[in-house]
Amino acid sequence: MKTIHTKDGRIVEIQVNKKLFGRNSEIAAQNIALLDKHRVRAVDVLGSIGSGKTSIIQQIVKHLKDKMAIAAITGDLTTTIDADRIQKYGAEVLQINTDRGCHLDANMVRNSLEQLDLAALDFILIENVGNLICPASYPVGAHQRMVVVSTTEGPYMIVKHPHIFRDSAVAVINKIDMADAMGVDTEQLKKDALTIKPSIRVVRTCATTGDGVPELIEALGM
Repeated sequence: MKTIHTKDGRIVEIQVNKKLFGRNSEIAAQNIALLDKHRVRAVDVLGSIGSGKTSIIQQIVKHLKDKMAIAAITGDLTTTIDADRIQKYGAEVLQINTDRGCHLDANMVRNSLEQLDLAALDFILIENVGNLICPASYPVGAHQRMVVVSTTEGPYMIVKHPHIFRDSAVAVINKIDMADAMGVDTEQLKKDALTIKPSIRVVRTCATTGDGVPELIEALGM
């Protein structure tokens, strides 16, 4: 139980289900062990709706599909739109529909991993449900997290969501071609990310043209 004191003097008690979080972390660790057994790398791709997660994944697949076997697991509430887009670029894709769920969890990903021929794969991209809040608390069992923000989301997206950046190895500042029109300083966005986590790798991209994608692939260690 967590107690919060509000400004108007009220006391609010929130039940925190540590058992639920603990079980998710346990399955996430099992997922990584399963991937390691088959020598498959996995990246959890995070970002808001419209940030360009799917377009970034398309570009990564386009650049790497002739060098390695790639699969994608995509999370969305109801549709297969993102999965269909990625599949056109040559990756095997599994869709997870979460209905009203705002994030993927380790068990959902485990079920998808069991449907893939891991022995035939080198790399899996896991596209999480589009938001920067809920997924932060639920590791899915990937080796890295990559978070995508776009200049069209304004200048404060990073400072408003520090938790997800602390848990990520790579930050992508996407839609750099729109920065001037939106009045957004990409250098300041980079500084914001590095202030939150000095070790994070920051890459600027334009997913529609592919600018910055080779640098992103290098930052991911692929």
